[in-house]
Amino acid sequence: MGLTLQALVLVASATRVFASCAHGTFLSPRAEGGTVEVKTFGYSGTICPNIGMQGPLNWAALEAPANSVCATGTKQSPIDMVDGVFTVIPGTDVQITVNDMPDGAEFENLGTTVEVITQGGTLDVGGKQFELQQFHFHLPSEHLDNGTSQAMEMHMVWQSAAQELAVIGVYIAIADAVPPAAPAPAKRDNKILCSRLNRRQEAVPPPPPPTTAAAVPPTTLLETIFSVVDQIAVPGTKVTTPPLAMGEVVDVLRAGAFQVYDGSLTTPPCSEGVAWHVSTARLGVAPATLARARDVIGFNSRYPQNAPGQPNILMISAMGSAVAAIVDVAAPGA
Repeated sequence: MGLTLQALVLVASATRVFASCAHGTFLSPRAEGGTVEVKTFGYSGTICPNIGMQGPLNWAALEAPANSVCATGTKQSPIDMVDGVFTVIPGTDVQITVNDMPDGAEFENLGTTVEVITQGGTLDVGGKQFELQQFHFHLPSEHLDNGTSQAMEMHMVWQSAAQELAVIGVYIAIADAVPPAAPAPAKRDNKILCSRLNRRQEAVPPPPPPTTAAAVPPTTLLETIFSVVDQIAVPGTKVTTPPLAMGEVVDVLRAGAFQVYDGSLTTPPCSEGVAWHVSTARLGVAPATLARARDVIGFNSRYPQNAPGQPNILMISAMGSAVAAIVDVAAPGA
């Protein structure tokens, strides 16, 4: 096991790595003087000088041991939001206020995401109060909705006086896209899926009658923010957005429900103990707006992790590789 973990953190860099998901919180305070700090991790297998491979498979090695939980933690995010891994609370049970920003907000490119610095807001849930620090975007969505990814995901990051973190995750759909009538997808049951590998597949009942999903309208907040995203195409740049009215998004969140689970940051150092609230509601962006955002953000989603409490997927992979290596060495003629 020791050698396996060592293999995961073989190339450690002296470069400091901070979490863009927790940017502006106690874990990653903002740089002084208004400078936008560009993050040094990434999402691909690109190997950069003095850094190494930037992608999620190597996050633990970018700064060891600070990022080691990325490869060893058992409550990592994002996850596939399937029945059994979360509890549900109505949106009306969560008290959310977010201040409007009539003079606009600072919108910056961190190199790993684009982020809006908010100007006040509170989240009251579970007897705790959190203050809104910022919200940022992932493309495509990091969480899966019962096995299905969405066009984007917005993360609203909150911090309590006791330095606890909560994140509201909101899926963003392509606006005005009405899918053709199709059978409603059956809920995934991982136990059934796994057991079917070892027994004959049983008869599947006929699907329910076709249903048509309602279109998601464009969300004014997102259309306004991304109208200036091309002005921060270069990492480390920032711009002031047009005036931002937050009531629309708050109303959408209250009208839905929240799928709650205990997870982690989805970026290094992958700290656990984050109270996730994934909304069942949807925001929307027009196709042209999505294209503008994609041209700047690119791909910035961590792959889905195992369900909370299960072994880290990287540890499982490393052990499998170690076993395969032993078998290969022991094989006749090796």
